[in-house]
Amino acid sequence: MPATKDFVLWAPDAMTVDLVLGDKRVLPMQRDFAGYFKITEDAEPGTKYQFRINGDTLVPDPASKLQAQDVHGESVVAASDYAWRNENWRGRPWAETVLYEIHPGLAGGFTGIAAQLPWLAALGITAIELMPIGDFPGTRNWGYDGVLIYAPAKAYGTPDELRAMIDTAHELGIQVFLDVVYNHFGPDGNYLNVYAKSFFREDVHTPWGHAIDFRKPPVREFFIKNALYWLQDYRFDGLRFDAVHAINDNDFLVDMADEIRAGIAPGRHVHLVLENEYNDASLLGGAKYTAQWNDDWHHCLHVLLTGEQEGYYEDFGTPVAQLARCLSEGFAYQGEASAHADGAPRGTPSAHLPSTAFVICLQNHDQIGNRALGERLTVLANPQALSAAVALLLLTPQIPMLFMGEEWGETKPFLYFTDHNAELGKLVREGRRKEFAKFVAFTDPERRSKIPDPNAPATFAASCPTPTENDWTALYRACLKIRREQIIPLMQGCKPVEAVALSESAIRARWRMNDGAILTIAANFGATPLACDTTGQSQLFTTSTERHSADILPAFTTTAWLEPA
Repeated sequence: MPATKDFVLWAPDAMTVDLVLGDKRVLPMQRDFAGYFKITEDAEPGTKYQFRINGDTLVPDPASKLQAQDVHGESVVAASDYAWRNENWRGRPWAETVLYEIHPGLAGGFTGIAAQLPWLAALGITAIELMPIGDFPGTRNWGYDGVLIYAPAKAYGTPDELRAMIDTAHELGIQVFLDVVYNHFGPDGNYLNVYAKSFFREDVHTPWGHAIDFRKPPVREFFIKNALYWLQDYRFDGLRFDAVHAINDNDFLVDMADEIRAGIAPGRHVHLVLENEYNDASLLGGAKYTAQWNDDWHHCLHVLLTGEQEGYYEDFGTPVAQLARCLSEGFAYQGEASAHADGAPRGTPSAHLPSTAFVICLQNHDQIGNRALGERLTVLANPQALSAAVALLLLTPQIPMLFMGEEWGETKPFLYFTDHNAELGKLVREGRRKEFAKFVAFTDPERRSKIPDPNAPATFAASCPTPTENDWTALYRACLKIRREQIIPLMQGCKPVEAVALSESAIRARWRMNDGAILTIAANFGATPLACDTTGQSQLFTTSTERHSADILPAFTTTAWLEPA
């Protein structure tokens, strides 16, 4: 029998909507009382289609699962008959997670990522996190200009190549997470304003324009179904929700978590992670969201390693004390006034949350890609101090995340790149250079003109990492082996004991592990050795290469000890 498909479009502002099939049949759709236009029609996988609004404007399906060419053109009825090899995969407990953030375009698409998975598994990575894959204009984008959030970008591969990559990851014991963007759409290729203006709020603005109106049931449904689609149809193991502070609707966030949890088969480990500038602890630690990216932790380490104090780093003038709070309580900002937010309070108390409620990193796409020149820490920081920071990251009983390339000390930048049309590309180039005018290094117009053009193919090419193995790789591998064998088995239910500043550049933190043992980590990011009592403790790891007495913490060193109960 012919395959049938239900075609549906929420278009409350349209007078008429027609389904235009690839064979040029034009079929009127029927409107219901809620503003949905619907029709059921014979349509085999591979059938191309568009919607025609008010008899003249052709638009893609906003829930398209595959595009024929670009985001402006025809959508395609997608097949979903992939034969999964790992039917019994149920994911991994969250405490075992070591995340690796990766840009699919820079990694050679879905097949390129699949080829890297054995090496990542051997390194000690237990989860990869794909930057957003929702389809976008052109062939290259840093990920956050997507407009068709159900359709894997054609530039990265086919839907079945994505499924095969996830299948391969599961064979290797690697979870796969997806970064999803529900706070805005990209500036080119989003047609919702043509037929559904009420998808957006005219009274609330975000950095990307009018805010999405999550008060509307069809809007809520659109995004919740998208989350379930990735988790069910593609078997992703978790989602990272981009900048939910720009959603600014906790009721929606709670409802979305509830509906996702209800829609997942019993026994699966599915992890939901937030990025939330508001540091709202109420969303974490229960049955809602598993964890949050802890930008405070990153900012403390970045200031310690680089000395930078501009932009949001101005809030981290006492980085060691603030880092101590991150290690012992989670957030550095738990209601204190934020200078970067014009003195407004930021954050809520978080000391009651488990250490695993916080994802920590030294580098990620935001903190590199949002720099004017996209520099990585390898070109900004003292290498010995950076080594000490790596050990702290990987041995701390919070959830560590790496950014692609850092495990071999990549020095190439990760730049902001796009593939917009010429007119929009010019606006993006000029706007980005204007954005950095307030930074001391770019007050000079000639200096600003050197900021790479996001739309130039060379900007993308300059961001492609070159995999290798070296001393950095050995450091990551050694730390991850210790984490896997001696820390992760003791993490579930572990509790911070204390975290104290030893100096303006050194810290010591302790945790009581679930068997009663005490894990101690001392880190010195400065050039002066410090007294640090380690008597009676069994050393797990040190970055120091010099001989020293047991009560001295050398310069630029992290050392970890485990004292049995």
